Amino acid sequence: MRIVSGEFGGRPLKAVPGDATRPTTDKVKEAVFNMLGPYFDGGRSLDLYAGSGGLSIEGVSRGIDEAVLVDRQFAAIKTIKSNIEVTKKPEAFKVMKSNAESAIDKLAGSAPFDILYFDPPYAKQTIIKDLERLVSRELVAPHALVMAETDQNAQLPEQIGNFKQVKQRDYGITVITIYEYEG
Repeated sequence: MRIVSGEFGGRPLKAVPGDATRPTTDKVKEAVFNMLGPYFDGGRSLDLYAGSGGLSIEGVSRGIDEAVLVDRQFAAIKTIKSNIEVTKKPEAFKVMKSNAESAIDKLAGSAPFDILYFDPPYAKQTIIKDLERLVSRELVAPHALVMAETDQNAQLPEQIGNFKQVKQRDYGITVITIYEYEG
């Protein structure tokens, strides 16, 4: 695993030890950012199931100002912090050890997010519930983009509340769906 492009491009990233997380491959990560827009002019991102932190680190490398990374596993938090060190820009990241629901509640009142990454465990699809909670806490910026990484069985709808599907691609067992917030 590595940072694919941008300011930190080419730097190696560690995976979370064990098989409790499933890191996004470099190929899929590059495809995600080609779909989201290859580079950003600032903004905030949120990853509620951060794992190794690769998606958020890639986003900051490509121009996101601030990334909030959440994971409930100690091993993941330790790996995220180690991976952030390779950027030499720790001030761009906020790491929270928490489950998604509690993290959303703790973030209520902070600035809304422009990019939301959703890569929960395939067996626990909580994307719809998490998006509804984020909207109710006013944590979604106008025209925010949502990236959902699921398996073929997830069958996400074309519309989730005020989130409209704008792109979807299959990469083997992995499906990437991009939504735009129209709220």
